[in-house]
This record gives sequence, C-alpha cells and structure tokens, in this order.
Amino acid sequence: MSHRSKRRHFSRATSHREAMFRNLAVSLIEHTQIKTTVAKAKDLRGFLEPLISKAKNMTDDNSLATRRYLIAKLSGNKDAIQKLITELGPYYKDRPGGYTRILKCGYREGDAAPMAYIQLVGLSPAERQEAS
Repeated sequence: MSHRSKRRHFSRATSHREAMFRNLAVSLIEHTQIKTTVAKAKDLRGFLEPLISKAKNMTDDNSLATRRYLIAKLSGNKDAIQKLITELGPYYKDRPGGYTRILKCGYREGDAAPMAYIQLVGLSPAERQEAS
C-alpha cells in the first residue's frame, strides 16, 4: 500500500536524498538561482521555504534553538546559514510565504528530462549576478 507516501524518492536512499536536497538548498542560498530538473525543483521548494520562514522569525527572537535547527538542516554550512539569517531572513520579513519561483527552461540534452530554474523571489538580477 502507498498510503501517505507523497514524496518522490528519486531512486535514492533516504540519506542520499536528504543530502541531495541539503546541497541544492545551500547552492540556492549562495547563488539565488540554480538549474535543476522540474521534479527536484518542486521538492526543493518544500525543503527550503520552511528554513527561510525560520530564519525570518529569527530576526525577532534570535533563538539558539532556531539557529541549531538551521545548522542541523543545512549540515553546518556556515556561509549559507549566515546568509540565511542575516540577509534573506530580514529581506523576506514582510512576505507571508512563496520565497521561490520555478521557471521551466526546456529539456536536458542527454535524457530529455524537463529542466527548470529555481530562484529566490524578489531579488533583482543585479543582486543575483553579484551573489554568483
């Protein structure tokens, strides 16, 4: 039976899948835009948006528990966590959600997998360029 199994598995073990999303999230935080498959982009959105919400709420209380939660979810990547807390959290303070945008961009040449850009909403192209 497949009750309550709504996640895609991507033909990977759980630890590999979690590591993949952790790496994608860190790349998206650092570069503000990445190119990946549509399925991974859709699942990455569900992984990353709660982290941005936590960082957004951290501007109010600066909780150690919240910081440790982000460290655990992003595998201790200090640069990404710092950018999440100091830049992205305050930037999205007044936004109620929907921090990412998915733009489809054709098909991959090798296996014709549908590809997409996933980017952080609201950041200007100049900010995206200097962050890369």
